[in-house]
Amino acid sequence: MKEIKVLGTGCAKCTKTVEVITKIANELNIDVHVVKETDLEVIMGYGVMSTPAVIIDEINVHSGSIPHREDIESWLRK
Repeated sequence: MKEIKVLGTGCAKCTKTVEVITKIANELNIDVHVVKETDLEVIMGYGVMSTPAVIIDEINVHSGSIPHREDIESWLRK
């Protein structure tokens, strides 16, 4: 199971990112654990300067916008 963290302060883009990743994972029947992280200290610990950021298995794969479907699918299939 992939561990996915969406880092952000709770803005609309951060919430939408969680929803989109969860929806696509369900459509692809891929088991994921999505966590929404809002603690600024944790976010800064990843070196993230713009949110939402997506961390998959402790690797920062995206930050600054809602990721595109194609990107999410490729991350989930790896």
